[in-house]
Amino acid sequence: MESPVQSPSNLSSSAPSSLMENLLGLLRIRVRKGVNLAVRDVRSSDPYVVIKMGKQKVKTRVVKRNVNPEWNEDLTLSVADPKLPIKLAVFDKDTFSLDDKMGDAEFDIMPFLEALKMHLESLPSGTIITRVQPSRQNCLAEESCIIWTDHKIVQDICLRLKNVECGEVELQLQWIDVPGSRGL
Repeated sequence: MESPVQSPSNLSSSAPSSLMENLLGLLRIRVRKGVNLAVRDVRSSDPYVVIKMGKQKVKTRVVKRNVNPEWNEDLTLSVADPKLPIKLAVFDKDTFSLDDKMGDAEFDIMPFLEALKMHLESLPSGTIITRVQPSRQNCLAEESCIIWTDHKIVQDICLRLKNVECGEVELQLQWIDVPGSRGL
């Protein structure tokens, strides 16, 4: 059985000490939208996104009859081992059968975490810290910039789905420091 995601509200002093000792912080993933997702029903699909990291699993709501859904939903993962890949899968919700897979992707947060270690407070908002290029080792559909904006680091990502005929998912990453965590 998979463990539930720890959110900032339930990461308190009553949390197991091993969780707090290993926790680096929280990764907020804003699942913005899907673009040109595969059709799995008669003319459309009822897509939702599942994101996994290690034993954690979070998912968006279902958007009915839409291959270009806008979720604009924040999902949060506890990060203890930053080397674990983050896996994303899109599914079509079905009522009377198993949900159909609409593609998958994975991405690495190490470049994002490396940017977090820099002392950027003096930089102007909108400064590009680094650019991550699409390659055979990632599912990026286009260059992804890690940006210092409004006193925080964010990364916009467009992932091209694999194992499907078409589709992309747009995300934004943001880091949340948690008091009592070991930090980066």
